[in-house]
Amino acid sequence: MTEPTSVGARRLPPLLAGIALIAVGLLILLIGAFATSRYPFAFDRAIIVGARAWGGPAWLPKVASDITALGGGVVLTVIVVIVAGFLLIQRLWLTALATVLASLTGGWVVDAVKGVVLRARPDLVPHLVDASGYSFPSGHATSSAVVYLTLASLAGQVTPDRAARRYLLVVAVLLVGAIGCSRVYLGVHWPSDVIAGWSFGTLWALGWWTATARARVAIGGER
Repeated sequence: MTEPTSVGARRLPPLLAGIALIAVGLLILLIGAFATSRYPFAFDRAIIVGARAWGGPAWLPKVASDITALGGGVVLTVIVVIVAGFLLIQRLWLTALATVLASLTGGWVVDAVKGVVLRARPDLVPHLVDASGYSFPSGHATSSAVVYLTLASLAGQVTPDRAARRYLLVVAVLLVGAIGCSRVYLGVHWPSDVIAGWSFGTLWALGWWTATARARVAIGGER
């Protein structure tokens, strides 16, 4: 392993650290809201109704539908399989294993939480795409954060170039943000569902970055 890669693997990306701090703050606010108020919360209703009243340009519903598909189970599974295969070809077996395990276990946790909270989907406006199951947390927002942020952060551990590491993480953040916003715009999730998903997925990616970085240092690399 080259020295630049080793150094990069030990340094937590500032962007990931920053959004993780924001995620902690948002989770604390949501917990407080659940403890003191009935849901859906006032901001949930206001945002969904406001977004539908605004509507946006005529092309936006189609674009939102396409973007939301990027956080669906089929697309995310295909991406994880392709990336894991590429990592194995590159003999980056630790990164490949962490990528697969982070994605699988993150999905299991989301399903478990949905089964406990049992929150119904919004019914204030007609849904612009088909959606079934419980609402909290948003599966698309959570799973996209788990997969895309984990992929970008773990890739940074084996990418010597600093600009490339930043680019991957920025793209992942923007993509996850767009997917979550599309769920609210399409009327299939409350904003608090998406916020919870973003927060959990970010912290999940941070946890796997930390665990993988420590494992890589302990075994002296993976090539």
